[in-house]
Amino acid sequence: MKLNTTKHRHSGTRRRPITRPIAAALGATLLTGCQQANQSLFIGDMSSAYNREIWWMSVWAIVLSIIIFVGVSYALFYTVQKFREDKHDAPPAQFHGNNRLEVILVAVPVVIVFGLSILTVRSMAILNPTPEQATKIDVLGKQFWWNFAYPETTSDAGGVVSNGNELIIPTKQPVALTVTSGDVIHGFWAPNIGGQRAAMPSVKKTWQVDTERTGAYQGNCSQLCGASHANMRYKVVALDQARYDATLAAMKAYRAPEPAPGSAEARGYALFMQGKPSTQAAACAACHRVQGTPAAGVQGPDLSFFGTRRTLGAGMWEAMTAAQWAEPKAAAELHAWIKHSPRVKPGSLMPTYDGSEYLSKGQKVKGGTLTDAEIDDIAAYLRSLKLPEEADYWRGTPVIGANASGGTQ
Repeated sequence: MKLNTTKHRHSGTRRRPITRPIAAALGATLLTGCQQANQSLFIGDMSSAYNREIWWMSVWAIVLSIIIFVGVSYALFYTVQKFREDKHDAPPAQFHGNNRLEVILVAVPVVIVFGLSILTVRSMAILNPTPEQATKIDVLGKQFWWNFAYPETTSDAGGVVSNGNELIIPTKQPVALTVTSGDVIHGFWAPNIGGQRAAMPSVKKTWQVDTERTGAYQGNCSQLCGASHANMRYKVVALDQARYDATLAAMKAYRAPEPAPGSAEARGYALFMQGKPSTQAAACAACHRVQGTPAAGVQGPDLSFFGTRRTLGAGMWEAMTAAQWAEPKAAAELHAWIKHSPRVKPGSLMPTYDGSEYLSKGQKVKGGTLTDAEIDDIAAYLRSLKLPEEADYWRGTPVIGANASGGTQ
């Protein structure tokens, strides 16, 4: 297990907590097992202004707790030692009450609570409002995946620019996330960039996160939400402002490439859009959106830039090699995912393509069938959905807290 170390810390003269190892240990408890990825979450990441504010508010609470512990312990041991039975044979003096002591015992906790309340309100006043110039992103959580939309950026092909399971943000400025859910309550939390918020159906909550450091961070659902709660992950990719603007501009102008006639991509495109009625295989376009095509489904994550993405199954698998999803192991994972996602990810609501049953609206439904060659054709089409090379937000981006096989992409 690899946690963030000093080489990942921000530069400058800003104060650094002396108890960072404690935060690292807490971060380690947030790790979730996975088949290929191994990236730590770090709640003490001081690259985030949100985390810095929470940390320094917490320092006061920790200091006061220590003072109270020491004071109460001293009073306890002093009293036990002074009034030991073997030192006092005479009956104790009787009195109705010690008014002075009672006032102290009431006043001191009131002062402490009042002081902590002031610090809490101060931090809330700093963190809760989102500045007008903040980058606005809408976050939708569903069983068991995330979708991120950029409401102020409309695609040239129509519709708002969005991306599934990979959140792209700029560095060194606040990002206003508006979080909601499409089904049950989920918890949005990427500890390195800020606090967590509940994603609740029919409720939209907006708050700010940020980071001063470019990199890819791990995010998880922090609210038990069903069979694949632990598999509901996502990445936050923080880019410097110039690169972020270039990436968003490329997303805005993006149209899915038209496959060459007779190619595997062309066959995959036809299956993606129309399915295979003769074997009852459902069309992927019924649930997924691909920018610049008739596919406009909203039941599943946006797949417009799938070929650029490095994660599959809401972060269950990662393709961090140069070959990405063409790498043999990653290609096998993609094939298995398309063929029978409920088998490889419990609770997945995708239809099956091997003829087995799957859940649809709480009912078991028999899936259609596709041959392995046809599934590979769909995978080839998905791999072709790439942003221009200069807009590849993973290129050269360090994976913060990754294991030895992660590193810089």
